[in-house]
Amino acid sequence: MQLMMYIGNDHIESVKLDPERISKPGYLGTFKRNLKIKYKDLISQHGSPADFLVVSIAPQAAEKSQQTNVFR
Repeated sequence: MQLMMYIGNDHIESVKLDPERISKPGYLGTFKRNLKIKYKDLISQHGSPADFLVVSIAPQAAEKSQQTNVFR
């Protein structure tokens, strides 16, 4: 799983997460706070707040086989 930060339509950074700790209070907040501090200037220039998404990136078996066939 990953926490993804967006400003507007632009993907800024992704952080790998421990799926077992996501439900713990403050776990995601720590990452979000650090990213907001790191990109404070970029956020202020854009004029809109950062958006965050938690996503699970795991390719499915069917997609994986289709991708390998495309390059043959």
